[in-house]
Amino acid sequence: MFSHFIKHFEEPLLALSNAPHRGGLATARGFFFMQVHKNYSGDYRRDCAEFEREHGLSGFVGFMTAVDVTKVLAVAKEGPVEAYVTAGITNPAIAGDEPPPWKPGTINIALVIQEGLTVGAMANAIMTATEAKTYTLLTLGYNATGTTSDGIGVFAPPGDVEWAGTATRLGLATGRAVRRALEESIERWERSRGEYSRLVRA
Repeated sequence: MFSHFIKHFEEPLLALSNAPHRGGLATARGFFFMQVHKNYSGDYRRDCAEFEREHGLSGFVGFMTAVDVTKVLAVAKEGPVEAYVTAGITNPAIAGDEPPPWKPGTINIALVIQEGLTVGAMANAIMTATEAKTYTLLTLGYNATGTTSDGIGVFAPPGDVEWAGTATRLGLATGRAVRRALEESIERWERSRGEYSRLVRA
């Protein structure tokens, strides 16, 4: 039985993501992480839409992962930012290097921000979260900037806040939330595989 996580919003939020289901710029009533088979090669558009229908959802943004969501999901809150993370790192990669042979491995990050943001600020938050993700991986000994199939999304009410970079209060909260949630998720993933350590990984 595959696992999943569904997050409902109290009111629709603006969404900016690279999610396989309703990615891009959209209005979302929530988001979900759905687990797929480790050798998944199906029609992700169809399968995400079917997941939404089966769970009585409408207007949700959907992410996919091959890890057991119930075992690796971590949530961290810092100020107005909540970070929801699932980590599977069987396919680490370095941006700009030739990718390794494909294996299932995904880091999904969903940020729910309780401040009104411009679209530019949402893009800025994605940048900050990605920097925090890479720093966390390197700190934990992974020679990688991510995996080859990472997903990320920012959800916030539309508003006037224009910046979410590392010099801002919002950026600081974003970085801290992502780092805490990702570290916890990686630890859970390592424990689920019986590989928990702090050794440098090639």
